[in-house]
Amino acid sequence: MLKFFEQRTQSIQPPTMRRGLIGGACLNGFVFHDSSRVRWSKGVHHNVARFVPRRAKNDKLRTGIISAMILVTGGTGFLGRALIRQLVSTGQQVRTLVRPSKRTPALPRGVAVEVAVTSLGDERGLRAALRGVDVIYHLAGAEHEGARGNILETDARGTANLARVAAQARIQHFFYVSHLGADRSSFYPVLKMKGVAEEHIRKSGVPYTIFRSGLLYGPEDHFTTSLARLAALFPVMFVPGQGEVLIQPLWVEDLVTCLLWSLDNPEMANQTYEVGGAEYFSFRQVLDIILSVIGKKPLILPLGLPYLRSLTVLMQSMVPNFPFSTYWVDYLGYNRTAPSDTISRIFGFVPARFTYRLDHLKAIDWRRDALKTLYKRP
Repeated sequence: MLKFFEQRTQSIQPPTMRRGLIGGACLNGFVFHDSSRVRWSKGVHHNVARFVPRRAKNDKLRTGIISAMILVTGGTGFLGRALIRQLVSTGQQVRTLVRPSKRTPALPRGVAVEVAVTSLGDERGLRAALRGVDVIYHLAGAEHEGARGNILETDARGTANLARVAAQARIQHFFYVSHLGADRSSFYPVLKMKGVAEEHIRKSGVPYTIFRSGLLYGPEDHFTTSLARLAALFPVMFVPGQGEVLIQPLWVEDLVTCLLWSLDNPEMANQTYEVGGAEYFSFRQVLDIILSVIGKKPLILPLGLPYLRSLTVLMQSMVPNFPFSTYWVDYLGYNRTAPSDTISRIFGFVPARFTYRLDHLKAIDWRRDALKTLYKRP
């Protein structure tokens, strides 16, 4: 069993952005300040910017999985950054899709990566981004963007576009991270769109592997850190119903290990796996654990799901970066669990215990962090 270790990167400044036009497409140029490891390649085609790593004489690639050009969508997100770091650490060439934007994207720091600037709705841009690509990891989604996001355009139609272009480009393998409970007939919009996206991938004819994942947690996540910020800022917190819905938190590095391990296992093609952590918790139990770690004691009150959804809409209108959307609230509509032995049985390791991987919540002034993060204008 391969073991993947998190790459230790130097502390460097974030990349800067320059904007320009090449062939009618927007090109964002990023210059890493760690110049001993990365240099800028001037050979750009269409809207793909390339970063080329410099290797020392004795610096050998750490291989062990197949060598391929890999496209990662959602590479600026929580899971995407973690996956890109690990792919690069194993010697893979990685290209990530970045939407045209005036803001500097949150790319993983100190990592050599190519950047293709296009959207999932631009098939011409997708064809350019897939040039020379062998494998796709599709992680992009709009559920965490709240009112600014459009899950129909991003998750459903965007995935349909990507799957169609992937088939034309003869992609060897298409990996997709979905949700536990994804179903095109689901009552909940985000789970319905994830189910629709899965169907587009299955019907594309490209070999695929779909991971339906439990709630992910880790540094800079949308789950534990968001709850910590709310608990530090507000004296009252609400839970859906009595907070009895069951969830199965999964450490982000455990899912990344599954994604990497699958890259070199052709028998996993055309399979769908439901994965979660090693333990089941009620949402109230998870909240109590997080509050214990950060040392906060807000008043916890039950609230029906329709009222909690309405309250979330109200908070989104009042707080610029409110961390939860109605899509996230819908996720707590009923139990989100998978067999607890899936990862150990298929991938050969035991997922981390939830209480053992919460160090990222410690030694932080969460009230100050919440004021800085939640009220910063996007």
